[in-house]
Parts: sequence; structure tokens; C-alpha cells
Amino acid sequence: MDLNGTDIKILHDLLKDARFSSRQIAKNVGVSVGTVLSRIKKMEDEGLIKGYSVILDHEKLGYQLTVVTEITVSKGRLVETEKEIAKIPNVCGVYDVTGLTDAIIIAKFKSREELGVFTKNILALPYIERTNTHVVITTVKENFQLL
Repeated sequence: MDLNGTDIKILHDLLKDARFSSRQIAKNVGVSVGTVLSRIKKMEDEGLIKGYSVILDHEKLGYQLTVVTEITVSKGRLVETEKEIAKIPNVCGVYDVTGLTDAIIIAKFKSREELGVFTKNILALPYIERTNTHVVITTVKENFQLL
């Protein structure tokens, strides 16, 4: 989908606060409410806007540990292994990557014990050859709202 300046401005407003009314967005962008509604509908239909959500402070919810885990998978079973890992509730992201490992997992935990159980469960999966887990010490920036 090709985005024009109006679309970009609408998306900026939605990223700022998805609770903004169409009327507020129209006023901010300088277009009619109908234009805002039709552009948002088109972006939803095209799959550019996948949904609306809140941004949580995970630390305030008790998730004190963030980890980045590299995994190496054997026998060409990467996709099915990633799908299994993606089902785990603590997992925030699963990425195919280039380099010495096959995939990267980002996950959050409330305790070392939870992390230990997670790591043992990952290692018990049939095609996992090895893992390398990095514990995040300080989160400098965590924001996936790019535009």
C-alpha cells in the first residue's frame, strides 16, 4: 500500500493515542472526518493496521527479567520449532536471523525460576541443538512503534 502524507499523519496520531476520535484526528491532520474514516478503513482492509492495543509497562506488572535467546535448530525443523516457541505466553518475539544461530527469541519473566523453567522447556524441544541466553541488564529503549 502506498501511503501519502495524510495517511502518515493519521498513523502518527493513532500511534500517539489510538483512543483519539476520528474528529480529533481530522482536526490534527487538517482533513474531514470522512477522509480519516475512509483512510483508516483502507489501511485496516490492506492489513497495514492489524489491530489496536495498549502499551503496558511490563516491569510494573512484575516482569523484571527480559531475555534474548539464540537458538540453533537441527534437521530443517526451524519453522515448526518457532511455531511451538511462539505459543509460550512469556515469548514476546520470535525472529529468523542470519548468522551463527537460526532464530532469536525475546521473552519476559517475573523470576529466575520462570526463566529456568522456560530454558529447560526450550532445550527439551525435539530439534533444539543449543541455546544461548542473554539477560538484559538495562532497557534503554523498547518501542516497536515505527513510522
